Amino acid sequence: MQEFIASILEFLSELGYLGIAIGLMLEVIPSEIVLAYGGYMISIGEIGYVGAVIAGTIGGVLAQLFLYWLGYYGGRPMVEKYGKYILIKKSHLDVAEKWFERYGTGVIFGARFIPVVRHAISIPAGLAKMSATRFTILTTLAIIPWSIGFLMLGEQLGSNWASVKEVSGEYVSEIAIGVVVIFILYFGFQIWSKKKKEKQANV
Repeated sequence: MQEFIASILEFLSELGYLGIAIGLMLEVIPSEIVLAYGGYMISIGEIGYVGAVIAGTIGGVLAQLFLYWLGYYGGRPMVEKYGKYILIKKSHLDVAEKWFERYGTGVIFGARFIPVVRHAISIPAGLAKMSATRFTILTTLAIIPWSIGFLMLGEQLGSNWASVKEVSGEYVSEIAIGVVVIFILYFGFQIWSKKKKEKQANV
């Protein structure tokens, strides 16, 4: 498996920025690995940092737009039938749908940092016919820091870029916890604000 990943990354590296974008669009290899390798390419001077961030953002957004349109036009039956080919299981979709129903469209940003729902969340957004503009903006705002973070890690790790999953595990977990806390505070405020308005209306 490692040889397979290495061969794909070697091919993508020959394409430079385009290789990073394609790697993230296809998601054959996890985005963390592709971006970490991109960081390694930065460290040896093959590509520039800004161009890598732009390529990573474009590729990541297009990948999620594909899933969004799959849900928008194909519906749940098509997703369940063909989801396995894009590494999305029914259980992933179930969890993502529950998140989307509970937290609304704003979850598109926060869920990008949460394992399991990170990719699948785009599908219920399409199923719910969420605004494509809002979806794209929130997705872009989340993918930019994700790309920057893993490119930086890859650059720092250099030739040890392949260990990025082990190194980043702690950071991703901390970010996930932070996002959950923000969700709780945000929606707690929303509920409190709604109850306050209802109370004032009844006075």
